Amino acid sequence: MPGKWKLTITQEFSASHQLRNYGGKCENMHGHNFGVEVAVEGDTLDPKVQYLVDFKELKRLTRTVLDKLDHKHLNEVECFTEINPSSENLAMFIYRNLKANMPGNVSLVEVSVSENSSSRATYWEE
Repeated sequence: MPGKWKLTITQEFSASHQLRNYGGKCENMHGHNFGVEVAVEGDTLDPKVQYLVDFKELKRLTRTVLDKLDHKHLNEVECFTEINPSSENLAMFIYRNLKANMPGNVSLVEVSVSENSSSRATYWEE
């Protein structure tokens, strides 16, 4: 059976949010320096450079999505006016926006979002 490669990059963005119907402090506006981890995989290397995808390109694609969220109040971003901008929903938003723009030889595996170093939400589709 042939092997695969899995690449992972990390990025960050800063934003504020409020968790509607939370019933605690997080229902108040507060901010985070969110951590984002993106994993892709594939089984075919570029024949010229012999990499799966340039890390720089993967970071650029991710940054394009994160720029929609960076330094915003997430509850006012169109996709989060009705649903909560929780880490779970942020991971799903980033995943779905990235998936459509992946280079042909790689598949998006998962996206993780963390509000701090001890808590992370991961989203993937099967």
